[in-house]
Amino acid sequence: MIQRIQTIYLVVVAIIAGILPFFVNLWYDQKGIEIYAANEVLVSIVFYVIGALALWTIFLYKNRKNQFVVNRLNMILNLFLLGLFVYRSLNLSGETNVSEKGIGMLIPVFSIVFLALANRAIKKDEDLVKSVDRLR
Repeated sequence: MIQRIQTIYLVVVAIIAGILPFFVNLWYDQKGIEIYAANEVLVSIVFYVIGALALWTIFLYKNRKNQFVVNRLNMILNLFLLGLFVYRSLNLSGETNVSEKGIGMLIPVFSIVFLALANRAIKKDEDLVKSVDRLR
């Protein structure tokens, strides 16, 4: 059902990953110029895929097991993006001069938290359905 709490969590993930990185800077380069997701092709594609997967997961409400698996896949994609950000931040040129990372580097962390909350709610629904089936 679409009116469940996991839908709210997944909409938050879609907004955080699909819209926010294009308005919040990810990091600063050596010259102090703000880098957004739109400036990096791979990063913007991964953010769009994360947002699309979150929206697609909402409409898998009839098959909770698939919804759970797609959320796990989305978490893995967020971990990949987080690893990419860590790699990029450790290899920024001029790191001794500029040590500022943007708040946008935390977006995958927030996405993972909301995806974990959504998975917990999906698991709760699945357990409820199994317990009702047992009573029949």
